[in-house]
Amino acid sequence: MGLLDGKKILVTGVLTDGSIAFHIARLAQEQGADVILSSYGRVMSLTTRISARLPQPAPIIELDVTNTDDLAALEARVREHFPQGLDGVVHSIGFAPAAALGGNFLNTSWEDVSTALHVSAYSLKALTMAARPLFNGSGSVVGLDFDASVAWPQYDWMGVAKAALESTARYLARDLGPENIRVNLVAAGPIRTMAAKSIPGFDDFEKIWNERAALAWDVTDPVPAAQATIALLSDWFPKTTAEIIHVDGGVHAMGA
Repeated sequence: MGLLDGKKILVTGVLTDGSIAFHIARLAQEQGADVILSSYGRVMSLTTRISARLPQPAPIIELDVTNTDDLAALEARVREHFPQGLDGVVHSIGFAPAAALGGNFLNTSWEDVSTALHVSAYSLKALTMAARPLFNGSGSVVGLDFDASVAWPQYDWMGVAKAALESTARYLARDLGPENIRVNLVAAGPIRTMAAKSIPGFDDFEKIWNERAALAWDVTDPVPAAQATIALLSDWFPKTTAEIIHVDGGVHAMGA
């Protein structure tokens, strides 16, 4: 018996087989869930190719979380494959323009900052509300995070966006709790994903983690963060919401 037997899970952000999102989808299937993926536009071909590496074929629906038409159509698109709705949603979405990263914090324009905040933080609210009609008396929303309690080298406005993501999750948990919808985040340590490649100085993160982690950290291993996500999607955390689960080797709790 799997942790997610019979559950229907929507996973966003599957672009490579090295991503946390891919391993969430893989583990969800291995734990008994039916999985549906979302993608959009030019990256749809990437998702289609990588989805073939999952244990079972997964349908893929069009969803750009900044597009109001896509958000409005989400319920109908999901019900084409899962008429009964969803049990869980994984938010694995984040983006900041190059000008918002890399030590340019003081000079970044509002246009670039607003893009980072829209895609990386507000989208959690937008996606959750679009999926809300698909939940049947309960649901679990899990977002992927990076610890926003401190200022990191080079991370700049993406760090601000992650802080906004964390606050957004708390407010969603507050307002959707009466509907038995849980909203939690998994704050993973640095993983060499496609998203990480867009962060200038990513190697600095690897050096910091190797020096400070209480548990040995492997930047090539996305599985621990995926496992935590599976646990939060399951029924084993029925009264946990507004929580940030750190899967970072303990770095968030260590001093200098």
